[in-house]
Amino acid sequence: MIERYTRKTMGAIWTDEAKFQKWLDVEIAACEALAYYGIIPKRIPTIVKRKAKFNVQRIKNIEKKVKHDVIAFLTNVAEHVGPESRFIHYGLTSSDVLDTAFALQIKDASSLLMDDITGLISVLGKKAKKYKTTLMMGRSHGIHAEPITFGWKMAVFYEEFKRNRDRLKRAITNISYGKISGAVGTFSNIEPKVEQFVCRTLGLKPEPISTQVVQRDRHAEYLSTLAVIAGSLEKLATEIRHLQRTEVREVEEYFSKGQKGSSAMPHKRNPITCERVSGLARVIRGNAFASIENIALWHERDISHSSVERIIFPDSTILLDYMMALMKDVISDLCVFPERMMHNLKLNKGMIFSQGLMLRLIKKGITRERAYALVQWCAKKTWDDNVDLLDSVLGSKDIRQLLSEKEIKAAFDYNYYIRNVNKIFKRLKL
Repeated sequence: MIERYTRKTMGAIWTDEAKFQKWLDVEIAACEALAYYGIIPKRIPTIVKRKAKFNVQRIKNIEKKVKHDVIAFLTNVAEHVGPESRFIHYGLTSSDVLDTAFALQIKDASSLLMDDITGLISVLGKKAKKYKTTLMMGRSHGIHAEPITFGWKMAVFYEEFKRNRDRLKRAITNISYGKISGAVGTFSNIEPKVEQFVCRTLGLKPEPISTQVVQRDRHAEYLSTLAVIAGSLEKLATEIRHLQRTEVREVEEYFSKGQKGSSAMPHKRNPITCERVSGLARVIRGNAFASIENIALWHERDISHSSVERIIFPDSTILLDYMMALMKDVISDLCVFPERMMHNLKLNKGMIFSQGLMLRLIKKGITRERAYALVQWCAKKTWDDNVDLLDSVLGSKDIRQLLSEKEIKAAFDYNYYIRNVNKIFKRLKL
């Protein structure tokens, strides 16, 4: 189901065809390096590039017999190249090809993820600017706290996804390493200069020191970064889900013509896309945990990581691509209800102004504890008698001895609480 919604290019990165092509790219680059340094005949790279081909099904058929994917691949390529194929894979071990090609696949996938996250940042920024001064209720513990704006809320996510983009950049840098160092990584049958040549040709950096594999802390860091990004997507989705609840209904996922929300209840409009994103974030977190389990391999290597990575890397990159595309659409088409936001602001009968009132009392010279107690008593009266806090305060002799009616009413100004929003936006360069 996921692939129907995911750009074909992301799925294509992880096909067998694409994987074997990356393997061939590494082998050809190695031939070029070996020929450049006079280790094999100069004519070999030209012949290999002209003749080298592979057939996915043929490789699979050979693998059924030899039980080794790289040998099956090399056997199939040799069938096309002929005698000169003896110089392909010269001095290399399987992981030289696998890990270097894997880094190339991850880089390709990451390029698409960078486009995704940049697009999401853009739509969040547009929503933030559009609703910069749209008042709404700020909540802590799910309870009314003090006024904010919906644009400010979107700006918080805007900045978070900018950090996520930076995280992804760092993760790409740290995963973009190859190794052509032979069995157990000691360069016993290949020279370090060959590794330098191959990695430079392929746009990678040579692993400073490897065993038979590139160490899996790099891969764990990368997938952990994807999990953090997925966590931010879940956070954004969860926020929308809460704001769409019937009792709140300050925003709503776009509900298209002909869409239905429930098989039983015709009135339902459910935040199904955000719920989907919340669920899929759990999968990526689980995959990140699996990548951390891959760090500890036996001695210079085993292949317990290999079977895991064949699942978690394609799945995680495809899922994150899908999730970011979903959330970009959700934010772009989000239905925002400013009138409902104002309605909810007024539900608490002015109690959200309690801190500003307390601070004004403190400025009059009384202790914080005394000011807190005076305002809390008025708030309790508001709860118990179902009256506005302003009326409770105006009826308090103790407070009236300290503040005039004009000073009291000045404490009940919504704009006071958002007076620095423009400064925040300027700081974010929004």
